[in-house]
Amino acid sequence: MRFAKAHGTGNDFVVLPDPDGEIDLTPDLVIALCDRRRGIGGDGVLRVVRSAKHPDAAHLAADAEWFMDYVNSDGSVAQMCGNGVRAYARYLVTEGLVPSDTVELPIATRSGIVQVEIGPELITVKMVTPEMGEHAVTVVGGLQLVGTSVTVGNPNLVCWVAHPEKLDLTRAPELDPADFPAYANIEFIAPAPPVDDADVHVVMRVFERGAGETLSCGSGTCAVAAVVLRDSDLDGGLVAIDVPGGRLTVRIDETGCYLTGPAVIVATGEVLI
Repeated sequence: MRFAKAHGTGNDFVVLPDPDGEIDLTPDLVIALCDRRRGIGGDGVLRVVRSAKHPDAAHLAADAEWFMDYVNSDGSVAQMCGNGVRAYARYLVTEGLVPSDTVELPIATRSGIVQVEIGPELITVKMVTPEMGEHAVTVVGGLQLVGTSVTVGNPNLVCWVAHPEKLDLTRAPELDPADFPAYANIEFIAPAPPVDDADVHVVMRVFERGAGETLSCGSGTCAVAAVVLRDSDLDGGLVAIDVPGGRLTVRIDETGCYLTGPAVIVATGEVLI
């Protein structure tokens, strides 16, 4: 089975080319591929399949040729992944599945079609506009934190904390199933010194549902940007977000929510799993 390894600010993925939807992508296969000791290792699997060849995306085929079939490392299906979309777009260009001079590209996801702008180093994705909900509580290592629930095609909980780096994320934070029946990504943020061009700058750690703590989370940074701008009394603007894997920027304005960051293909090969 052919594969590629890709990452966006350290959020890493096993990429499986499967244009005609022939691979039986079972949870067990995904878990084996993502195993960091016995497999390739990754936060999830990106299956590169034509929309028309996948039952979850056939209805989008007229508007987007390619569907990002994303599955978390624990085998659970995901609706959306902002870092994954950028890695997916980079793979399409690198492997010649779209013309090498492609700048703008629609990609189908389980959250709908997203528009991607491809640059030499950075890729921008027009994400689902974050929708803020009510306050909710999480418990991390016995510490109770109150955050804001945010939907970005998937559920998130954004919590301000004094020292994100001191939180113990070796175990999954607790959430009330009444607030998050299918769990959520949980982002922990703190203010950071000003940086050029950004209206606000924060640092972030994240515990992703289906993957655990990761070095980055694209949809999570969009959720964070929405909360940060609201709490800064700004209707929109550019937020710089430092994650353990690097820096992402999110711009929110009247036209939508735009996530920008690098996406890198680091290896290709064959796996015998």
